[in-house]
Amino acid sequence: MIEELLKQERELERSRIISETAKIPWLELQRFFAAGKVMWIAADIDLVDVACALQQDDLQQVETWTEAQQLAPVSNEQARSWVDADALLWSVVVKPWVLVQEITSASPRLREDLF
Repeated sequence: MIEELLKQERELERSRIISETAKIPWLELQRFFAAGKVMWIAADIDLVDVACALQQDDLQQVETWTEAQQLAPVSNEQARSWVDADALLWSVVVKPWVLVQEITSASPRLREDLF
């Protein structure tokens, strides 16, 4: 019974995170970058999975992604290239972080047809 309730709660949280995911121009995120609050997510992992792991304090999974260099603070070089390209990124907030991911066909759950 408790396991089922926890599963339902996780599914509801995932749905909430999906509903809050949106495209945003990098220029609108620069103040968060300046505060050190923007995390880059590699294109080969699901932005929503990362947001859920952070929301649930799944430190083991977060550490795995970090060690694999699939999750990291946005670097100055990356920020400059996004400014130069006037980049549009997938984004979702999981306080205190703003998670961003470049828009590619490798972002399976964030395809155009889902929004």
